[in-house]
Amino acid sequence: MYIRHNLNNGVRIVAEEIKYVNSVSLGIWVKTGSRNETTSNNGVSHFIEHMLFKGTKTRNAKEIASAIDKIGGQLNAFTAKECTCFYAKVLDTHFDIALDILSDMFFNSAFSEKEIEKEKGVVLEEISMYEDSPEDLVHDIFTQSVWSDNPLGMPILGTEDTLKGLGRNDIINYFDKNYTPENLVISVVGNFQEKYVIQQIERVFSGYNPARAARENAPKPIFAPKHNHKKKDTEQAHLCMGFNGIELGNKYTYPLLVMNNIFGGAMSSRLFQKIREEKGLAYSVFSYPSSYTDCGILSIYAGMKPNQLDYVIELIQEEIKEIKRNGITEDELYDSKEQIKGSYILGLESTSGRMISIGKSELLLDKIYSPKEITDFIDAVTMDDINHVIDLIFNTDEMGVAIIGPNKNNTVRQGR
Repeated sequence: MYIRHNLNNGVRIVAEEIKYVNSVSLGIWVKTGSRNETTSNNGVSHFIEHMLFKGTKTRNAKEIASAIDKIGGQLNAFTAKECTCFYAKVLDTHFDIALDILSDMFFNSAFSEKEIEKEKGVVLEEISMYEDSPEDLVHDIFTQSVWSDNPLGMPILGTEDTLKGLGRNDIINYFDKNYTPENLVISVVGNFQEKYVIQQIERVFSGYNPARAARENAPKPIFAPKHNHKKKDTEQAHLCMGFNGIELGNKYTYPLLVMNNIFGGAMSSRLFQKIREEKGLAYSVFSYPSSYTDCGILSIYAGMKPNQLDYVIELIQEEIKEIKRNGITEDELYDSKEQIKGSYILGLESTSGRMISIGKSELLLDKIYSPKEITDFIDAVTMDDINHVIDLIFNTDEMGVAIIGPNKNNTVRQGR
């Protein structure tokens, strides 16, 4: 059973008690990410994530880290397109320490000019490291291409120019506009006493009523089937191609997951078996869906020798044509369902995994599904659902492509 509790100021609490573990994971979720940025402040969400670790009015960065280290806990954060999460995992006896550290970071971060300038150097190095990883960068270039006129296509890290242009006032103004009670979810999973934990979170967060600046709704992107080749002297060519997908909460979410698992989402998938195992053309080849509150995308990645790029593109297109023409088999449908259920359940064996699952679901969907409900959704997927998703997603007239590599002579054929 999940605990859901709303504070009067709009902050939401979601929690799950697991009495047989000795840990508790606590997360502060904020409904803001790179999608809520502009071309002038791109990267500010991620930069704020960094700055919350750089010192408060009562603790410096080392003292924040030491407070968790000395109790054997873990303290971390991540920024995504539509959300940011700050979280800690500690022994169940140290819940109060985790809440104290995270809330101090959230409410009392200093955002000192000195630390801002230092951290810009750190994030610039992170951007440089990302630029040196074309197997990661190509996914960003792909989304920037197909969603070029929308903030959802912008990189989470920002760019060198936007980062250098961020001032303290820009950072604080963004924080004040987006880090508001209605955009907050506090997620707790592990061994705890429900009444005590709710009381402590209420004590800390119920008085949070900042002046609220108006926040515009992020516009829905329109998928544009563009091709983009970034010329780079790499040993491999890195390919990312894909299609318009479906949004979070869509009734075809689980059929898409089952279909993708068969097409390119696992080692036994058609893409992996054809391109890596049978042809030996790529070490890494896979596909994956990404879903957001009002849209989605299906991406296909492969890395290969530049002189094999055309051939790999041709093989991927052949697999798309094959699944459109003949669909999947009953055995594939059954095996894919079992694989997804197993992977999902194994991912819930840690308190932090469950904390992320229920926190994100509450934040972006305003609801939480139990593991039983989710496995039932997976079991309910039919062959008709799969066929519908295949027709919906694999429109080769509307396919975007991004490539990083030295060879620009590739040919991407479109059409059904």
